[in-house]
Amino acid sequence: MDAELPGADENRLFDTHAHQPTSEFLHDAGGEMMQDAADRFGTTLDTWDYDEMIEEYHDAGIGRAVLLGWDAETNTGNPPVPNDYVAEVRDEYPDFFVGFGSVDPLKDDCVQEAIRCVEDLGLSGFKFQQIAQGFDPSDDRHDHLWSTIEDLGVPVVFHGGNSTLGACSAGGRGLKVKYGDPMLIDDVAAEHPDLQILIAHPAYPWEKEQLAICQQKGNVYMDLSGWIPKYIDEQVLQYAGSLLKDKVMFGTDYPMIDPETWLESFAQDTDFGEEIQRKILYENAEEFFDL
Repeated sequence: MDAELPGADENRLFDTHAHQPTSEFLHDAGGEMMQDAADRFGTTLDTWDYDEMIEEYHDAGIGRAVLLGWDAETNTGNPPVPNDYVAEVRDEYPDFFVGFGSVDPLKDDCVQEAIRCVEDLGLSGFKFQQIAQGFDPSDDRHDHLWSTIEDLGVPVVFHGGNSTLGACSAGGRGLKVKYGDPMLIDDVAAEHPDLQILIAHPAYPWEKEQLAICQQKGNVYMDLSGWIPKYIDEQVLQYAGSLLKDKVMFGTDYPMIDPETWLESFAQDTDFGEEIQRKILYENAEEFFDL
């Protein structure tokens, strides 16, 4: 990959947002809604193994990636990517993957599962996809879960903005875009100041709201995953290089976006200086994930 990007020649780049390139995520958990997204954007749901994935990442100069769990079973009927599976993959490649679990907030045992993820499986945090999971994070019924994760001392990743899942299908397969509004996460951040929150994606069509939240809440950060930099809103990039230079991170949304494509666009379609490139590509993530 482009050795001109700082940190690439030493494989220091850090992808904050990666999914499994295997059937566990793309076919089982994703189901028809994932196929809708693939059809909409003219891609396929081919699978490959983790050795191939890591080789691809190393070729791009990336040495670490957050591997995200997934459990939207109650809302979608699809099986989860099991937390035990995420931990097993992490254990097989401990120098590369940071494992994040997922709990379904609509399940009665979500709090107990969150505790098990950290205390028994040693996972490093949690991923929530509110549109797929069908829940409002600001609803009081979920407060016990946020308090528990806050007490466990690990960060959470929330989805920000629209989702391509279910794209162009009748009724979007019942998925509700409103749950991707980052203003719902603002309530959680305000009421749980010790909970470190990373909002995934530039939050289209709520980019400005997300920037405001990241600026006002010291415990809220964001990544640039899910969008090739060429298509990211100009104000998001402006803030990433100025007011939010310590709070914006690189992410791909792998395998939907491959690292080489993202990084080539970052090099060609942005004009950040080396200091900001370092912050976005690895320094901010190293500090956020305490690595």
